[in-house]
Amino acid sequence: QVQLVESGGGLVQTGGSLRLSCAGSRSIFNIGVRGWYRQAPGKQRELVASITSGGSTNYADSVKGRFTISGDNAKNTVYLQMNSLKPDDTAVYYCRSTIATFAIDVWGQGTQVTVSS
Repeated sequence: QVQLVESGGGLVQTGGSLRLSCAGSRSIFNIGVRGWYRQAPGKQRELVASITSGGSTNYADSVKGRFTISGDNAKNTVYLQMNSLKPDDTAVYYCRSTIATFAIDVWGQGTQVTVSS
């Protein structure tokens, strides 16, 4: 299995930036799809951004042009750079690792992001 640990959340003002990190416990974390999801109070969890082992990325329309997902395989870590933050970005952000070949689908514990107006 793979364990994921997120960090980097916090409180920021509108227009500010944060960088989230998700560290995988094993190098196998770099295989498959790594994604960032978020869940706001009273709302369903939604995909924010994802990156494949080949570096292909996908973003929710609401964050395109503001957020960037990237990976550092040497550190078994995936990042989410969040710029121009808005109050609507307030949520708990979760990291997810999906490796179909090994039937792995794991989530991190989540990190809170709060954007004040």
